[in-house]
Amino acid sequence: MGFARSVRPRSRCFAKPVVMHQYLRLIESASQRVGTTLCVGIDPVPESLPQQFSRDLAGLAAWVRLLVESTRDHAAAYKINLAYFEAYGADGVRVAEQVRAFIPSDTALIVDAKRGDIGATVAAHATALYQHLGADAVTANPYLGLDALLPLLEDTTRFVYVLARTSNADAGEFQDLRVAASGAAQEEALYLRVAASVAARPEAAEGRLGLVVGASAGGHLALIRARAGELPFLIPGVGAQGGDLLAVAQDGGVMRGAAASSPARGLLVNIGRGITGGAEAARDPGAHLAERAAEWGGRLAILNS
Repeated sequence: MGFARSVRPRSRCFAKPVVMHQYLRLIESASQRVGTTLCVGIDPVPESLPQQFSRDLAGLAAWVRLLVESTRDHAAAYKINLAYFEAYGADGVRVAEQVRAFIPSDTALIVDAKRGDIGATVAAHATALYQHLGADAVTANPYLGLDALLPLLEDTTRFVYVLARTSNADAGEFQDLRVAASGAAQEEALYLRVAASVAARPEAAEGRLGLVVGASAGGHLALIRARAGELPFLIPGVGAQGGDLLAVAQDGGVMRGAAASSPARGLLVNIGRGITGGAEAARDPGAHLAERAAEWGGRLAILNS
């Protein structure tokens, strides 16, 4: 299936081309192998688990393992939302520590924790996320300043997605605030300042930084891509949140003919409830998960062509 593409002008962007970091090579290889840019979200909610699965540690682990095994043929990456595991208490965190072992070694694990604090605290975050959870990439909040995130970047084998424009309904309360543009008289939205600032970092040119950009942000996608150059985007909000996949395809990707350093046109699209939703009532939950993953994988294949 395909999407009609509109031709749109791109604003000038002074971000340097992104180097193919080992995380990006992992994404590119997996995306080519499965033929899609699908990132499968792992967000276990106890009441939404099929009745065959107990609500304790064993049931949670069995569910996550089934989700991975049923979707691995269509997943370019997996993303766990750490809060859903933490909600189970210490047992849930122990399951989160097992997820890396469930996932094939040639497929990336993103830990969505949205960390961001002062340096010493972020260093502790890095230890937890990288050493104990085995994250290949993490999400981070830039509110304390990008230098505060440096401990997450000290391990040069890892990758960090910085929040730019999120998909929640209240995102604009702060993210759309107008701020004075650096070196210019006109104002710009705060989320655009974040995108431009991340793109200007030396770690971005090294291929170790990207942005979280919600699909439901609509027209913001094109504006952010224009400021962010080839930065990789992690895009939530397409499935159950109702984000516009057409806008993602048209406005979010690196343009055709851009440097080959942008795997999958710089896009990785996360689908969580769009895959797991309805599994609780399915006669065969594994078959349901595989079918939904195949469906979303097919819809997202256009981004990889």
